[in-house]
Amino acid sequence: MNESAITINLQLDENHVPENIAWNAEGGAGNGVGKAMLLSFWDAEELNTMRIDLWTKEMTTEEMKAFFHQNILTLADTFERATNEDKMAAQMRDFAAYFAEHMLPDLKKK
Repeated sequence: MNESAITINLQLDENHVPENIAWNAEGGAGNGVGKAMLLSFWDAEELNTMRIDLWTKEMTTEEMKAFFHQNILTLADTFERATNEDKMAAQMRDFAAYFAEHMLPDLKKK
């Protein structure tokens, strides 16, 4: 069986608020530094999502809005690939467009 590890390192201030978020993936998959992260795991026993949502003090409100917009689009893509529910994925993308229109008025529509 093959294994791979993804490591997330946090630097916290005295109040345990993230100042830096960095990640590293084994096997040449990459590494990076970010201002925010959303990490979700499905707990099959509890039938519930466990999550870790973190962002640094430096993350601006405008960056957070763009981050959420991009996550909504990514969720739609992943949902469609995993379930073949193309109509619902399209609805999610429609909501992402609505979100962008109201939260990111300067975002150029593609």
